[in-house]
Order: sequence, then structure tokens, then C-alpha cells
Amino acid sequence: MIVLESLEQFKQMYRNGRKWNRCVEAIENCANIKDGVMHSIGDSLVYMIEDGISPNNDTFVGNRRYFDVHYYLEGKQSVEFADKSQLQQHEAYSDETDREYLIGKGQVRELSAGQLAIFDNSQGYRFLGDSRVRKVVLKVTIEDGYFLNK
Repeated sequence: MIVLESLEQFKQMYRNGRKWNRCVEAIENCANIKDGVMHSIGDSLVYMIEDGISPNNDTFVGNRRYFDVHYYLEGKQSVEFADKSQLQQHEAYSDETDREYLIGKGQVRELSAGQLAIFDNSQGYRFLGDSRVRKVVLKVTIEDGYFLNK
């Protein structure tokens, strides 16, 4: 997991590439969308606003075709993350959902308003705690701006 302290830091570090620019475009558009409704920009990402208390998960989630970017607007949230190689498979990967579920132990980090977290495909993660959080959740394709299966 990569944690950046601000959107400005993200813009500086990831200024090259269509999908990174689309991430910024999505985050900057979050005031214009309804919570819980998925939107897309091109064919490289989908995004939505999540608002509420994230349930504690018993399992880690991992992805293969997409990686997640979370931009925190309000609140704090703890996340536990670990390399997939350090976790055990609990539920096999599904190509339909682009998810696999894993069990084990990892490192815990608290994320808060203004921060941006990038969840790499080599890791699994799960959320902990019972605090309300508002964030923009982006699912970004690992390919460079297109889907290989189209």
C-alpha cells in the first residue's frame, strides 16, 4: 500500500499517464456525484463516493486486473494490509468480480482526511474499526488505458 499525504502530492508523483490524470479528474468531480453511484471515465477507471461505517472484514481482499485508490474526504479508517505471499487463500479468485479473499495477519495503518491510499495488486487489504468515513473509491485498470479483452 502506498500512502500519500495529499492530492497535491499524488498530482506531483503521478503526473504522467492517462489513467493517473483520470484519477485526478474523478477526485475533482466528486462534489458533482451522488454517494454510492458508480461512475466511469473512459475505459480505464470507475469511481464512487462511499460514506458510512465500513464493516470489519474477517478476510483480506485482493485484486488482479484493477487496483484500488482511496481518497479520504472525512473521518479516519484503519486498514490492515499484507503481501499476498504472506496470506493464505480463503476463497479462490473470481474473474467476474476481480476479487480473491485471503486470511492471515498484516500491518495496520490509519488513514485520514486528505490522504490517498493506493492498494497494489500484490497485496491484500481489509478495513478495521467502526468510525464513519467518507472517501472517493476508484478502481483503476492495470492496463495502460484500455481493456485487453475488448
